[in-house]
Amino acid sequence: MNCIVTAGPTYESLDKVRRLTNSSTGRLGIELANSLAARGHDVTLLVGTQAFYAGERRARRVETFTTTADLRERLQNLANQSTHAVFHPAAVSDFLFGKIWSRSPQGALSEIKSGKISTRQGTLLAELVPTPKIIAGLRDWFPKARIVGWKYETDGDRASVVRAAAKQISECLTDACVANGPGYGDGFGIVLGNGKCSHMPDSAALFEALLQVAEG
Repeated sequence: MNCIVTAGPTYESLDKVRRLTNSSTGRLGIELANSLAARGHDVTLLVGTQAFYAGERRARRVETFTTTADLRERLQNLANQSTHAVFHPAAVSDFLFGKIWSRSPQGALSEIKSGKISTRQGTLLAELVPTPKIIAGLRDWFPKARIVGWKYETDGDRASVVRAAAKQISECLTDACVANGPGYGDGFGIVLGNGKCSHMPDSAALFEALLQVAEG
């Protein structure tokens, strides 16, 4: 199979030296790509430059991405290829910066547009704008592929995370969603379009189950 795996975080720039990013090592996506490659599949790994997992990267092709827009462009550039499966565990930033203002001691606001914001500007107010969800476009770019998304939640309980994963499948027309994070608890859940969740105790079991999902 021809597979695409995303891994690690995107970032969004406040100015030319400061960034907003998600916390992600990239390990899960990189190890998933390694597992697929070890089984003889042709794997393209898209990994964030901020991913600091130092393990081996065995995918036949490895590309790095920076911002959410950069990752979206790289996925779209792969859309014309014959892709059988797309796995999307990348920790895509939920927000990017809009306008930035400085606030004077008297409370007056002035918009900042400089390349590097000086610390002498005092208190800053930053507008955070939601980033368009990449997973919402995957079905358009890869209409025939098996697509697996991710739902990482820090709050709630296992049942609520599974419901959120099922909602993602319905809204984004994906084939499955991996549920994990503190809200889900130990291990991973693979949620299918019918809302059924199969629990996987560790990453090795998860990778094996994801291969079965990809193969249909």
